[in-house]
Amino acid sequence: MGKVPIVGRFRTTGRDRPLDSQLHFNDDFVMINQQCAKQFDELFASPEYLGCASSIQSGAKIFDAGVECPGGLGAGLFLARLCMGDLANIEISPLNSSRYSVNQGVFVRSDQPLMSCLGCQYAGWPVKTDDFFAMGSGPMRLARGREDVLQSLKLSERVSGVVGVLESEVLPTESALEKIAKDCGVGKDGLRIAIAPATSIAGSVQVVARSIETALHKLHELHFDVGTIVSATGSAPLPPPAKRGDVVGGIGRTNDAILYGATVTLWVDHEDDAIDDVIERVPSCSSPDHGQPFAKVFKQYNYDFYQVDPLLFSPARVTIHNLRTGKSFSGGQLSSELLAESFLS
Repeated sequence: MGKVPIVGRFRTTGRDRPLDSQLHFNDDFVMINQQCAKQFDELFASPEYLGCASSIQSGAKIFDAGVECPGGLGAGLFLARLCMGDLANIEISPLNSSRYSVNQGVFVRSDQPLMSCLGCQYAGWPVKTDDFFAMGSGPMRLARGREDVLQSLKLSERVSGVVGVLESEVLPTESALEKIAKDCGVGKDGLRIAIAPATSIAGSVQVVARSIETALHKLHELHFDVGTIVSATGSAPLPPPAKRGDVVGGIGRTNDAILYGATVTLWVDHEDDAIDDVIERVPSCSSPDHGQPFAKVFKQYNYDFYQVDPLLFSPARVTIHNLRTGKSFSGGQLSSELLAESFLS
């Protein structure tokens, strides 16, 4: 990715860090949506190279990475980069199949974890109209700015165009595009939307690339100062996609990859006591809903996503290295049995 210009304006609360600071490299200040629009437009012009399709609907640019086309691994990496505001490196990496039931995973690293994960990647926007529903991610969330996590961390952008990623089995309808544009404060001709279902290869990749994001969101919910997190890496197994149309199966396998197979490492500048207080509560095993494939958990709650314990959505294992003291902390464990039950059944 090379040198990454920063991007966005946000507040951190870590020690020795100014509030409402603009971070930048080489004195360049670039908005995240604007930066991602350049990446989007390059592939929008030649989608066939990734097995994808592009179209313009009411002025909005739509990049289909798996709804009405096959998509693939490259498309999934592209979606994952868009989700993270192009502020992370993401790649497919080999794994031990005897431990993970698959021999490949998604590895992510970022030196801007707060903005890339909570500012951009977190799927905190349910895009819902009378004829459409999808989970919304990406830097377009910064323009909307309505989510609690964005408001509490002072993460936002004012832009003329936005880039977003939707997880859905169908392409966005006219009402959905109107809602996104209105909520983001832009015209429909300022929308750049990439979309794929969780049952596609691309959709699986972009969901599994959320290992770090789930750790940061969990820490934020536990009232840990996420502004003190300096760098992060995460790895999670890439499951075989569920059968097309099997939405529960797709959601189940990709969630299981995180809950039972994700390993996250964070480098922080904080007090040891604060880390020690949360380290055993961050991994997914701290939730009472932990211990069976997510599809079964989902069914128990009558497929109501919002009834599932929100603290379940976190990596299987988390390690935190404290730059201030040189101490390391670890919690959680992988579950090979549950990964096999989910991926191979």
